[in-house]
Amino acid sequence: MLELGSAPKDATAPADIIKDVTEATFMADVVEASMNVPVIVDFWAPWCGPCKTLGPQLEAEVARHKGRVRMAKVNVDENQMIAGQLRVQSIPTVYAFFQGQPVDGFQGAIPQSQIKQFVDKLVALGGDDGGLAEALEAAESMITEGAPEDAAETFAAILGEEPENAAAWGGLIRAHLAANAADRAEEALAQVPAAVAGSGPVEAARAQLQLTRQAASAGPLDELRQKVGADPADQQARFDYAAALHAAGQVEEAINELLEAFRRDREWNDGAAKAQLLTIFDALKPTDPVAQKGRRRLSSLIFA
Repeated sequence: MLELGSAPKDATAPADIIKDVTEATFMADVVEASMNVPVIVDFWAPWCGPCKTLGPQLEAEVARHKGRVRMAKVNVDENQMIAGQLRVQSIPTVYAFFQGQPVDGFQGAIPQSQIKQFVDKLVALGGDDGGLAEALEAAESMITEGAPEDAAETFAAILGEEPENAAAWGGLIRAHLAANAADRAEEALAQVPAAVAGSGPVEAARAQLQLTRQAASAGPLDELRQKVGADPADQQARFDYAAALHAAGQVEEAINELLEAFRRDREWNDGAAKAQLLTIFDALKPTDPVAQKGRRRLSSLIFA
């Protein structure tokens, strides 16, 4: 957390409701967190006069709603990449994220009455979930603890209450995959409402399903390793070797082989190596260090 030089937080706000966010935590604390409740992102800097007024006003409104909306504070001096990606051209700039996407925002200082309207609107957008956020967390824990069938039942119950809950759809698909029921996962994917079909949780589950299907037809690992060793220029052998590595749970090694294939010939098979890399990255959590490292290496190769 970036405590040094940050504006003071409301003393009554729990630490998980108002946070200082960095480039390393942005995906988890903003994008992923917004799948459950709206998240306000305040772009500020220590030298910005209006920021010193707007920040505490936003914090007070967020704290008033006791968890139904959260706030992430981004120091643009220390996190220039995030500011650039979201095209922040002046500060203060405020964005609101919900269900993984920016849904509202404004630039500059605004009156307290407008701040209240802005936050109230987001709280209404998030709605009173009636405990759905806790149910989502419980279902995710069931997958981790080896009870995917129970997780699937919980996700299905959540969808009965909220049919367009993207996190629940993604979780349901992943629960079926964890239970080795790829066909049921595919059936669930086909039932996802169009409104959330392109959301982050559903896309991640779609990528996991695709990789699971590939794993079923992956070739023998040792044989493919030898084939690549005998002819390092054989792109198809290297691509198949990467698929076999991923199927064997050697995800980072698979990424390394695909990066090498991309380095050798990025246009091979209509850019198949890059497409496969992006599928693997999508299937991993955005905060996964393997995914983050792989994305950085791919970017360096693209712009080399």
